[in-house]
Amino acid sequence: MGEKEESNEPQALNPASNQEEGILDKLEKMAKKYLRGNKTNLKNLRDKKLKGQLEVREKIYGNAAKVAARVEEWLKPSEEGLLEPENPLERTYRIQQSSILPEVDVLSVSKAFDMKLPDLGPYTIRYLSNGRYMLLGGQKGHLAMIDVLKMDCVKEFQVRERVRDVVFLQNDQLFAVAQKKFTYVYNRHGTEIHCLKENQHPLKLEYLEKHFLLVGTNNFSQLHYQDISTGQVVANYRTGLGPTSVMCSNPYNSIISLGHSGGKLTMWKPTSGKPLITMLCHPGPITAVAYHPSGNLVATAGMDKKVKIWDLRKFEAIHSIPGHAQTLDFSQKGLLALANGSRVQIWRDKGDQDFGLYMTHSIPKGYQVGTVKFRPYEDVLGLGHSMGFSSILIPGSGEPNFDSWVANPYETSKQRSKKEVRALLDKLPPESIMLDPGSIGMVRERQRKEKLTKREIEQQMVEAVVEVKSNVEIKNKTKGRNKPSKRAKRKQEEVFNAKKPFLEKQRETKEGPPQKKRRVLLEVAEDLPKSLQRFAKKKPT
Repeated sequence: MGEKEESNEPQALNPASNQEEGILDKLEKMAKKYLRGNKTNLKNLRDKKLKGQLEVREKIYGNAAKVAARVEEWLKPSEEGLLEPENPLERTYRIQQSSILPEVDVLSVSKAFDMKLPDLGPYTIRYLSNGRYMLLGGQKGHLAMIDVLKMDCVKEFQVRERVRDVVFLQNDQLFAVAQKKFTYVYNRHGTEIHCLKENQHPLKLEYLEKHFLLVGTNNFSQLHYQDISTGQVVANYRTGLGPTSVMCSNPYNSIISLGHSGGKLTMWKPTSGKPLITMLCHPGPITAVAYHPSGNLVATAGMDKKVKIWDLRKFEAIHSIPGHAQTLDFSQKGLLALANGSRVQIWRDKGDQDFGLYMTHSIPKGYQVGTVKFRPYEDVLGLGHSMGFSSILIPGSGEPNFDSWVANPYETSKQRSKKEVRALLDKLPPESIMLDPGSIGMVRERQRKEKLTKREIEQQMVEAVVEVKSNVEIKNKTKGRNKPSKRAKRKQEEVFNAKKPFLEKQRETKEGPPQKKRRVLLEVAEDLPKSLQRFAKKKPT
């Protein structure tokens, strides 16, 4: 029997095992960023019990990092898509909707549509924060709520009154409408819930969801804050710069910005009767304002046919776009849409805050675009114009991944009610609205000299007088000097001496510290008359 000879030739490797080893190596590399630093060196540890506990802990941390890497690999978040030219000579703004629609999937094609409503326009539109519902408001009183996910009309009714603006409140159950005389609140079935008569003749509405505040401006140049959870009017200020229908809220710090006819942009909070910041943005009236989702950039459009993008960290213009714009809006990914007449332009940040033209779109001539709004979590731009509503596709405009705890387009009624209760429990007070919300909870640096207000000085003066009256004992004088009139006079002197330092402080704050009178010495000159020569400065000998 011959024995089998062992061959020294290398055996062929299994391709499946090579693939598995490559996947494991990739997971190990990805797991390094989830580890809690380097592993501890347990060789020199003498305590066996502690050594065993630490080994178990290290094993748990390693397994957790591998699981996180596996989740990142197989459940990787979606990435936004953008229009990219195939060659350097091609331009993305030349690509029309007719060439985009044949290349996308069926669901995306259904998101591009037109609604012709020629008799009740022009229309203004608003989307819910999760992008599920859309609110249409016609200037001649037509209101409609549409479920854009199922393409179903939830409710449609006529208020038979001029409608200037619409806005959703905390969810799709309630929405506010700025009508001819007052602001009305309706539910999703079209039933009138409230009539807010405090804000008469409203022009524009905004809703601050973290504070449950409904903000509006009116024809009397007033800025009105009202808490919709309690119905209390938080603030009502006169701007002093005339009525305006240009208003926008900063998503970062909930500051309200108003654009005025003098070209000024003012920023307000409910606890201050004066604007926090006043910026001169344009030499003429401001027509539109929009904030970047980060809150650091704001875009303004003026009658000087320029759209300027401002950096609020430096308060200077970083980019200027030629052209007139009646409406502006930023998408979740930082795309800027501006419209004027029947033409819409979308600008994109190429990097280092350098904006370039990304896409253009034209609706039929004669249509006047009144409002442009990006739909959250979708690559869709809504256009409200004089002949109805249009929806177009803008690749890369929406956030591809949504957090179900923040905004869930597929939430049930139970999830919606729980979210509303949680939002009420986490409701922020109006005092938390400020330019830098990161300063909340920090200790303010003590100033060297804090000037007291007039009210505080008066209060201290009253306390000092009360203390003097309670502690002063007037001694009995000799006969003839102990009359009631003498005793009352001595009491008045004590009170005056107690008030004296406070009165001096008030006089200093009004007039300033007393200055010494300086003798004016005239310089020696040949042209001086003889009557003034004795006041001239003498030359040193």
